Amino acid sequence: LGIVTEVVLRILRKPEATRTFFATFPSTDEAGLCVSEIIGTGIVPAAIEMMDRLAIQAAVAATGVDWPDVGAALLMDVDGCTAEAEHTSEVAVGIARRTGALEVRVPKNDDERMLMWKGRKSAFAAMGRLSPNYIVQDGVIPRKDIARVLSEIARLSQEQGLRVANVFHAGDGNLHPLVLYDARVPGQEKAAEALAGEI
Repeated sequence: LGIVTEVVLRILRKPEATRTFFATFPSTDEAGLCVSEIIGTGIVPAAIEMMDRLAIQAAVAATGVDWPDVGAALLMDVDGCTAEAEHTSEVAVGIARRTGALEVRVPKNDDERMLMWKGRKSAFAAMGRLSPNYIVQDGVIPRKDIARVLSEIARLSQEQGLRVANVFHAGDGNLHPLVLYDARVPGQEKAAEALAGEI
């Protein structure tokens, strides 16, 4: 039980503009490199999210977004005054293209933007469409190591014979691997727990 005796508030001005883009990549290697380069240029995104193939498939199944079946996708917001947001977004899109983006989509209006974010926000809950059970891990890694860590997770996944979906806050390296399994299959739950422990 506690009593609040003092509250300090910091009022932040609402950004004048937000610019969004959605980029697809052949694999998490290129997407991870893109994130590293964006952050390395000094860009501070309002949000930058990464999804791998399984997470994309789950989001498409749950929401019907028209995302292609690709190795990875990034969804990024930048905000600020209009000129700054537009310039920063253009620089980030250029980096995405240079690091191997297959396609870059910029929403035409707020409805398209909200649909893109709906796809990303549905990814966790949508995992039930791909697997009856899953274990979620939560960890933080250096952003420069995203591609290397995801490659290691893929190796462990293949070794154990279980699928792992990745959806996470790439801008701060906050990783959420989801180990998918079926508890009705003898031994799978223990194997999933072991794999989650290794990750």
